[in-house]
This record gives sequence, structure tokens and C-alpha cells, in this order.
Amino acid sequence: MTDSYQIPSAELIIEEEIKHSRFISFIFHCQSYEEIKCALTNIKTRYPAASHYCYAFIAQNPTNTVAMGSSDDGEPTGSAGRPMLATLQGANVGEIGAIVVRYFGGTKLGVGGLVRAYSSGLKQGLTQLQTQLKQIRYSGSLICEYSQLKDVEHLLAQYDAVVEARDFMEKVTLSFAIPKRFKTELNLNLASISQGSLMAKFDLLE
Repeated sequence: MTDSYQIPSAELIIEEEIKHSRFISFIFHCQSYEEIKCALTNIKTRYPAASHYCYAFIAQNPTNTVAMGSSDDGEPTGSAGRPMLATLQGANVGEIGAIVVRYFGGTKLGVGGLVRAYSSGLKQGLTQLQTQLKQIRYSGSLICEYSQLKDVEHLLAQYDAVVEARDFMEKVTLSFAIPKRFKTELNLNLASISQGSLMAKFDLLE
């Protein structure tokens, strides 16, 4: 799994008319199927009486083929949701959702025309989309002496770790999150500064 990827930082709307049909494309941050359903509900309220509300989403990192989905919402099979999803996949952006609202204008576009129409707004929007880097961190913990705490926290900061909790008992237990690529190097340096007495533990599921 990648340690980081781009995600949308703002919603974007692209509106265009294609052969008298009105297409309104929304691109936004989306982390689950539940979020895409909620967005659909809101958009249907804002844009009532449209002919179709097609969607596609990638709820996790851009290469995750499980946490994604799409819907043609009554358009011919494969003419809307699937090409929308393919467009999102090509952008290499994670946690992204897209909904395209269509008001039918009386002219049938055919399957090929629909594929192009439902992809058009997204392709335009993705070139303008504001994104930010999401850093994936993995949970870890370690126990150190009070006298070691300053050096340990300095080392964690060097590896872009985020200290989430400090438990002060007989010794100090630190709970933190760190990019996966630094896990081995962190333990090597912990051993170096403590003559081998310090070692971080990480969730085996990760």
C-alpha cells in the first residue's frame, strides 16, 4: 500500500450542454459508499426533476479496486458510471467521488455519445481540481524511561510520526502513528540511541 496519495480538497462543479441535454458534473472528497449516497440525496434535492443522477467513486487510495463503485442510473449499461469511474482512475486521485446530473434535452446521444458526455465534465474538472496530499500513518507504541523521552520524541518527529498519547506511569508509554516506510529505520535508530533497549511495536495487521 502506498504511504501517501492526493485527495480532493474542494468540491468542483462543471456544467455543459451537449446536444440540448444539460450535464452538471460534481467532483468531491468521498471516503465511503455512504458518503456518495448522502451526496446523491443532497444533489437530488438541489437539482430536482433531472433525468439521471449517475455516479462513480474511489473511497480509498487510487489503486484500491475494492473500495469503488459506479451507477448508470437508468442509462444504457456501461454508458455512464463505468466510463466515469475509468476517468477517475486515470487521475490517480484517491477518496474521490463524482456525480453527473443529466437533464434530457430531447436528442438521444447513443451509447458512444453518452460515454463521451458523462466523461467530458469529469475530464475537464480533474484538470482544475484542487488536491492535497494525504499521508497514511500506521499505529505504533513504545515504552521508554523518563530520561529518554526528549530524545525519543525528537526521533519520532524526524520520521514524520504523530504522537497521539503519552501515558506517564513508572515509565512512559507513547502511542504514535508513522508512515510505513519509516518503521524499520525508526527501530534501528531507537536501538542506536538506547544501546538496544528501545524498540517500537506495530500492529501486526498493518
